[in-house]
Amino acid sequence: MSTILHVLAPGPTGGMESVVRLLARGLVAAGHEVHAHVIVDSDPLPEVVEYLRSAGAGVHPTYVPGRRYDKERAETLRLCRAFAVDVVHCHGYRADVVDAGAARAAGVPIVSTVHGFTGGGWKNGVYEWLQLRALRRMDRVVAVSAPLAELLERRGVPADRIALLPNAYEPPEPPLSRVEAREALGLDPDATVIGWIGRMSREKGVDVLVEAALLSDRPDWCWLMIGDGPERSAALAASAPLGRNAVLPGLVPNAGRSIRACDVLVLSSRTEGTPIVALEAMAAGVPVIATAVGGVPDLLDAGAGVLVEPEDPAALLEAIRDVVDSAEAGRGALIEAARRRVKEHFGLEPWVQAHTDLYGRLAAGAGPR
Repeated sequence: MSTILHVLAPGPTGGMESVVRLLARGLVAAGHEVHAHVIVDSDPLPEVVEYLRSAGAGVHPTYVPGRRYDKERAETLRLCRAFAVDVVHCHGYRADVVDAGAARAAGVPIVSTVHGFTGGGWKNGVYEWLQLRALRRMDRVVAVSAPLAELLERRGVPADRIALLPNAYEPPEPPLSRVEAREALGLDPDATVIGWIGRMSREKGVDVLVEAALLSDRPDWCWLMIGDGPERSAALAASAPLGRNAVLPGLVPNAGRSIRACDVLVLSSRTEGTPIVALEAMAAGVPVIATAVGGVPDLLDAGAGVLVEPEDPAALLEAIRDVVDSAEAGRGALIEAARRRVKEHFGLEPWVQAHTDLYGRLAAGAGPR
């Protein structure tokens, strides 16, 4: 069995955090020794820390004030040596850029999972450039969707170092019932709830959903947008004309448990990998309407969801209307296809085994270094 060190600088919640949590739990259950170097700026610790601890992983937070990157690199190096780590697994641009070099100095093979690129302004462009430079030196780079794998190769990551491993899903806890979830969120039990869950940053396209909501002529619809981030203030201002029909509660811990509050879940993203929130909805029996970007078309293949073009609020609204107004049999078929797709193609066990095989090959010295 292997000793794996995951390195991440998590946010309060999100897809990357869910992936690390699931992977750690599966690896521990398979008999591996798992540690996580969690880099934080201040208290409180993000919720992923408690999930990792409850899964049986050793969690090692490092508080990094300002730009004390030397401190986190030193701790990554120390952990590699202290636990005789076989493979370091980086998640996110910060771990790729700052911490991978420490693992390399310890002589430990490095894997990075690329969850996607955010795009946007010049600052994000600089981060992306730095991350891609770091990725070209990794021993393996895991892409969570085929389009992302193709992009990485075009951007200079050697093809023989790219592994395509779409995300898996297994709920950490059973989801709340529709009644329980609506009560927890303070929603009208009888409303038609159009849901959106994610980080409110440009790439996630919450502004596109708000535009669709403003085009709607359904006064009985509630537009629920859960999450926080740099675009939240703009979303609050833009959705003000909707009055009480727009509900933006901010960050909701373990928001996936409340997903059955929604009659449909919308992903209005400009870019995506394999979004965990879509898998949460599919497994919970909530129809998914999403933009056809990144790995989403593969995820919603075989009638498992409804696809629309990105940046098109009118088309998004039409798709929402079609699903909400569809007969019960049509909605039932969509829900059943989605559940079947999660079970057959995004199960936890084969995903964990694929990572185990990858770690084993690297620890044995197979493939490029």
